[in-house]
Amino acid sequence: MIRVILPVHLRTLARLDGPVELEVAGPVTQRTILDALEARYPMLRGTIRDQATQRRRPLVRFFACAQDLSLESPDAPLPEAVGLGTEPFMVVGAIAGG
Repeated sequence: MIRVILPVHLRTLARLDGPVELEVAGPVTQRTILDALEARYPMLRGTIRDQATQRRRPLVRFFACAQDLSLESPDAPLPEAVGLGTEPFMVVGAIAGG
């Protein structure tokens, strides 16, 4: 099971109380995790990545194993600990301001 931690506003939208546990078919990548997440929670489509381009939204970041994976290819394999479920895949809403 893959564990995904979402920011509060996305948990509220999906009516979740905590982390999400997902089964991911095939290699564990950003794309396969987000595909599984959006399939299970269709109300999240378009909130994390653009529906047309599949690109990450500008103020959304991805982290796993203390690494910022936001600029990695969405098809790059994630750290093994994420696939084993020992480390979560985190979706973080960036804060902008001045």
